[in-house]
Amino acid sequence: MANQGQKQEPNPVQRLDGLTHAARGAATKGLPPVHLWNPPFCGDLDMRIASDGTWFYLGTPIGRPALVKLFSTILKREDGKYFLVTPVEKVGIRVDDVPFLAVEMEKAGEGAARTLSFRTNVDEWVPCDGAHRLRFEAAADGGLTPYLHVRADLWAKVTRALYYDLVEMGEIRLVDGREMFGVMSGGAFFSMADAAQARDPV
Repeated sequence: MANQGQKQEPNPVQRLDGLTHAARGAATKGLPPVHLWNPPFCGDLDMRIASDGTWFYLGTPIGRPALVKLFSTILKREDGKYFLVTPVEKVGIRVDDVPFLAVEMEKAGEGAARTLSFRTNVDEWVPCDGAHRLRFEAAADGGLTPYLHVRADLWAKVTRALYYDLVEMGEIRLVDGREMFGVMSGGAFFSMADAAQARDPV
C-alpha cells in the first residue's frame, strides 16, 4: 500500500487521457503555437511513430485517425528528439524516421510556373516551395527517398509512388555550375542527383 504522502503516478490510460484533454484544450482553428510553449518535461511516453506513419501507444496502433491528427498538431522536435507539447506538459516520444508521410500530390501549372502540393497522412496540405523544401536522400536499395519539409523541424517522407511521379516531371538545370537533375515547384528547383547519374535515378 502506497504511503499517503507519496504521489501516485497516473496509469497509462489516465496519462493518455490527460494528454488528449490538454491537447484538445489547446486546439485552435490553426496549428497550436507549440514554439511558444515551454512547459516542464514530464518524462517519456510509450508512443512511437513507425516509418510507415503508423502511431503506436503501448505497442498497439492508435486506431482513431482524429486522435492521431490531434497529437500531430502538438508535435515538436528539439535537439533531434521528438515531443508532444501542451501548455502544461512535455513528453518524449519515439520516431523511427520522420513523423509524417506525404501520400497525395496535386500539381498546378507547368515548368517554372509549376507548384506541387502534398497531402500528409494526417490530412495536412503542404505546398512545395522555398519555405517547404524537398530533399532527397540515398536509400538502402540504391535509389532515392524524398522528404518534404512540413513545418519547423518536422518532415514528411514522400511515398515511393509519388517519387516516381517526381522523376517523371524531372528536368536538368545548371546549379552552381553543375548540371543537376531535379524538379521545379513554387519557384524553386530541388535537385535529386547529378545529371550524369540521372539516367536511371530509381
